[in-house]
Parts: sequence; C-alpha cells; structure tokens
Amino acid sequence: MWCELNVLRAVGQRWQLYVLFSLPLLYIIVFKYVPMLGAVIAFKDFSVTKGIYGSDWVGLKHFTRFFNSYEFGRLMTNTISISLYTLIASFPFPIMLALGLNMVKNQRFKKSVQMVTYAPYFISIVVLVGLIMQILDPRTGILNQLLAAIGFDPVNFMGKASYFQSIYVWSHIWQNAGFSCIIFLAALSGIDPEMHEAAVVDGASKLRRMWHIDLPGIMPIAIILLILNTGQLLDTGFEKILLMQNSLNLRASEVIDTYVYKVGLVSQAINFSYATAIGLFKAIIGFGLLLIVNHTAKKLGQESLW
Repeated sequence: MWCELNVLRAVGQRWQLYVLFSLPLLYIIVFKYVPMLGAVIAFKDFSVTKGIYGSDWVGLKHFTRFFNSYEFGRLMTNTISISLYTLIASFPFPIMLALGLNMVKNQRFKKSVQMVTYAPYFISIVVLVGLIMQILDPRTGILNQLLAAIGFDPVNFMGKASYFQSIYVWSHIWQNAGFSCIIFLAALSGIDPEMHEAAVVDGASKLRRMWHIDLPGIMPIAIILLILNTGQLLDTGFEKILLMQNSLNLRASEVIDTYVYKVGLVSQAINFSYATAIGLFKAIIGFGLLLIVNHTAKKLGQESLW
C-alpha cells in the first residue's frame, strides 16, 4: 500500500514528464504493437469476407511456398548482398568524417563542411532518385556527357544490373554519411581534453591521437550502431529501390521488400497471407541476427544492447 502511494506521489510530482512520455508510448503501441496482431494471417488463408480470425488455418503453407519458390534464392541473394555492401561501405565514413571534423580548429571551415555534408540527408528519396536519373541519363546526363567529351561511348547505368548495387550504395553514403556522423561528434565531445593535452606533450601526432584516444572513445557507440544495423540486414530500404527499379536491372534490384509489396498490393493475384508470411520471415531473421551479434559483442567484452 505504501509502495503504491509512493509511486502515485512520484507521478504527481513529475506529471509533466509522464505526459511527454505518454505520447511516444501511445504511438509505439498503436502503430508498432497493435499491427503485430495481424501477423497471424501468415498462418491462414486470409479472406476479406471472413476477416482475420474467421479465415482458415493453413499452418506453414505460405512459408513453405516461399522457400520452394523460384524467387527465393534470387531475393535472398540480392537482399543480403545489397545490405552487406551498404553496411561495409557506409559504416566507416561517418566515423572518419567525425574524426576529421573533430580535429579541425577553424570553426568557419568546420561549420561549412558540416552544412555541406548534412544537407543531402534532408533531400527526399523521390528527389534523390530523380537526381540520380538525371545525372546518369544516357543522352543528357552530365556523367555521360563527360564520358563523351573524353571519347567514350555513353553508358546506360540504370539499365545495367551489374551497376545497380553500387549506384544504390554510394548514393546512400552521399546522402547519409554527414548526418550519421553527428552521434560520433557527440561522443567525441565527451572525451577528456586533458588526454589530448598529455598526448601533445608526449609528442603524439594528430593521427596517433585519433588512433589511441578518439577511436577508442567512440568505439562503444560504433559497436552499438553496428549491432542495430546488423539487425536490419534484410531491411534494404523499400522506397529507394522501388523507384530505381526498371525491367533492365530487375535481376539485381528485386529484394524482399519490393517483392512483398508487389505480391501483397500490386499483382493481379493479391495474396495478403503470402506477403505477410514473407515479411514475418524477414523480421524473424533480423531478430535472430540481432541476438547473435549482441551476444558475440558481449562475449568479446564490447558494448552490447543488454
């Protein structure tokens, strides 16, 4: 009884904080947890007339269908290769940018670089893909005009499946590296300046100070972000890939997210249960990867989520 009174008294004293907390909590419950109830249709032959709970149970039928389908191997290969390429190529750039900016003493130059590198993050995906299309256009694109000026034939970059992943990944790095470095800059600001002063007295160069002071200082944050990014390994970014797709590069650009969209909403034979089963499979794999990487980091003595 006394415990309950103490809790109520504490809530009453800080009610403003609990009101602020209730809004994001309500959002998470309504838009994240409640929709999870619909995942049950992955195990049913969903019928709109019968509803979610009135439809017939079919067990793992839709999962088996996906695993045995012709598309399974290609979808998994494309999704994993794009995700790994993105993770490996994009992960070091925010760290290097943050380390470099942290060493810059000229504040005007530093702020100018930050503004230039942050700006692409605020460009919408639709506008970004439009820019890519314009730059890489075979006839009017600036890149093909430069190639023609030095004597090369124009290249249909968006029409070649072998170029798709590189175009997707490096445009992603250009758009996100600047904004992603903010969290590393925040971590660097927490490093004791006396450590740098002592290193300077000992004759350490800037590179040595980066390697022995700054990098270990941001490593816990980097490990946490790596764990979170690994958990999203099969989440490749539906909108951008869909907008960049065409019939010529579909062999390399069709991933799980775009396939689910087409099967569940676009195709003539719409199958909500089949699409839900594929999405649930992706979520389970992502959760499993998150557990494995987090456990590995913990065993190695690094930072972990729990």
